Amino acid sequence: MLRRDFATWQCGDRELSLARPRVMGILNVTPDSFSDGGEHADTASAVAHGLALLDAGADIVDVGGESTRPGFTPVDPEEEAARVVPVVRELLDAGALVSVDTRHPSVAELCVRLGAHVLNDVTGFTDPAMVKIAAEGECGVVVMHAGEVADHPTRRSVLLDSDPRSREAAAEDAEAEVADGDDAPADRGDASSVRLDEVMRRSARGVTSPTVRLASGSNRRFTLPESAPIMRRIMGFLGDQARTLMRAGVAHDRICLDPGAGFGKMADEDVVIQRACAQMVSMGYPIMCAVSRKRFVGAISGVGSAADRDAATIGAALAAAEAGARILRVHDVAGVTQALNAYWSIAHPGQSRAFVALGSNVGDRVGYLARACALINEIPLTCVSAVSHAYESEPAYGIATPVANAVAELRTELAPEVLLGHLMEVEQALGRTRPAGQDGHGPRTIDCDLVFVEGERHAGERLRLPHPGLVERDFVLVPMEDLVHDPARYLRHAGIAVLPREERVGIVLADLGPIEW
Repeated sequence: MLRRDFATWQCGDRELSLARPRVMGILNVTPDSFSDGGEHADTASAVAHGLALLDAGADIVDVGGESTRPGFTPVDPEEEAARVVPVVRELLDAGALVSVDTRHPSVAELCVRLGAHVLNDVTGFTDPAMVKIAAEGECGVVVMHAGEVADHPTRRSVLLDSDPRSREAAAEDAEAEVADGDDAPADRGDASSVRLDEVMRRSARGVTSPTVRLASGSNRRFTLPESAPIMRRIMGFLGDQARTLMRAGVAHDRICLDPGAGFGKMADEDVVIQRACAQMVSMGYPIMCAVSRKRFVGAISGVGSAADRDAATIGAALAAAEAGARILRVHDVAGVTQALNAYWSIAHPGQSRAFVALGSNVGDRVGYLARACALINEIPLTCVSAVSHAYESEPAYGIATPVANAVAELRTELAPEVLLGHLMEVEQALGRTRPAGQDGHGPRTIDCDLVFVEGERHAGERLRLPHPGLVERDFVLVPMEDLVHDPARYLRHAGIAVLPREERVGIVLADLGPIEW
């Protein structure tokens, strides 16, 4: 049975909803990556960039310590570990969903022990040691195809026998059959039998296309190689490796597949593979689109510099998302996230249930709560479906005066980071100020905290979902009882264990009645 919309991707202790495509931000902790080598080579700048990727909209941060560009220099596992382990540790401490891009079992094992959520293996778990590490842990895995996909060159110029060039080409072919020079194209093999560094060297060299002669027929050119042989190799390898992992004990819902754009493949072949994304989706696993700034993207867009290919990457990524890819691995997280949010809102309508905690401790407190609800209801693609009573709670987090609190239940088609931006605009419209040194806990006309969105988890300095204070705030959990019969049970299904009332902060003191908004 063909599948298109995958429910979840299980990544360690995280369950990532794939109801919409997710963005994986690339964090290269290397001096020689093809487009950003050296920009984040030290731990401090790498961690800062990883947190910035989260705030830009990344759902996952993919940390890599070895460049796999064409002609790359292999890195010893010890050196790779020294690069990535400190970064992985700090990002995990910040609550990020972290992927590790490595082909070395020792590095993978260290990162899994730290709590890394995903192993992204460019050699497709062809190393039994990598399979063993994946099977012994609970992390998600990305099986990538790194290898050539055809036994023949990809481009064919078709000439009729009547063309004089056909006889010249025949003579050249005869000479080539007996020649044994250094420039002869290397045989192509399956990904499982080709070393990664050799694959990338071949890719960098390119292959000269021969001339194919037809005795009769049209003189049209074949612009692309035949899809079927290429996809048999790609899908055969990925399917075989997925089954190897499952036989070893890796659950089906932990496996994601990546066709390996640019790894030993020519531009024409990469285009064929991207066009066949829907076929790969039909295999029953989430598919990753990892085309960011690749050479074939430059070839089809006419952009020579890798760093200038972000706009073209967005086009390729959206095409893959429409075909069913659910993980988009990119450098330009902000650009892809913006494009994806706009595209998805129009092309794929779907509502999410969200809860916003409201608080006020100056002036007409209940009046501010009501005005906030009315303004939230005006946010595009969003409506307020229910509002709790207003409750007075004791001060918490350094606030000096009692606070009037409520919770608004929303239905929204916006991505969480977009919804958060609109909530900040509501605060500004109602005169909220954030003086330096108060950490957001001083007097306020209104506070709009996005505390929970169904199916969404996010880490970052700007947005955390679920809100880290949700488990302990009586002034949020009690109002939620007006909207959800048993908030503790409801949140428990999302993996959130709330504290008993005697251990909470901001205890509710009084019911101030309904909010007329």
